[in-house]
Amino acid sequence: MIKKILFWFVVVMVAVWFLTPVIMIVIASLTPSSEYYNPNKIFPSHLTFEHIYKLLFVLGGWKATLISIEVALVAIGLSFLIGLPAGYAMTRYFFPGKNAIRIGILMTRSIPLIVIAVPLIVIYMEIGIADTVIGVALAHTAMILPFVVLITSSIFSGVSVEYEEAGMVFGLSRFQSFMRITLPLALPGLAASAIFSFIMSWNEVFVASILTLTNRTLPAHILNTAMTSPDYFKFAAGTIMAIPAMVFIFFTRKYLITMWGISLK
Repeated sequence: MIKKILFWFVVVMVAVWFLTPVIMIVIASLTPSSEYYNPNKIFPSHLTFEHIYKLLFVLGGWKATLISIEVALVAIGLSFLIGLPAGYAMTRYFFPGKNAIRIGILMTRSIPLIVIAVPLIVIYMEIGIADTVIGVALAHTAMILPFVVLITSSIFSGVSVEYEEAGMVFGLSRFQSFMRITLPLALPGLAASAIFSFIMSWNEVFVASILTLTNRTLPAHILNTAMTSPDYFKFAAGTIMAIPAMVFIFFTRKYLITMWGISLK
């Protein structure tokens, strides 16, 4: 009984620890401007969506939101187009330098973005993709790809190779065996890694701020506009940024658990 009470106490404390800042940000974003700086009021007498509406439809946040979604989808598509075969090869094949390649993939994430941002914008200007959606998507692909390769490799390692071999015994080619057997079994983990990639692209701000001027993603747009606005606009920007990621995580939480569960096998 004591262990059960202690367990639920820890669960509640952890939930409060993580949810309290989010709740306070949402409340601050919905607080009327006339009450926000009133020191005699801890909580507002009523809530308003005025700040969120202005940020989205007056200050250009809606366009930036659509650009963020477009960039994230393109980055996920390119990352999986390259990372899925790479992760499969890292799991199913043995070749010289395999561990060195794994380390090299991890080492790419050790390079600070600020080091490559300026050379990247110079290259983009030379080839004509500066301040474009595809330019930001390519940069996000380079950022996401190492995680996609390593995560998909772990996911495929959780699917027994005997299933593929059994399929090939019954006349399937390796590709057909992969498409009909391995891929459906790995699909929940792959879906979770796609959501993980989406959140990485959605929250990225530094590269998008450097590479774009008019076609900014939502984080870059918020950094450029809301940060010079009153505080309630900043909290409204935080709410707009947090809600989509929280919604995606809520609906895919079981797949995220599956992804990490497979990766730990």
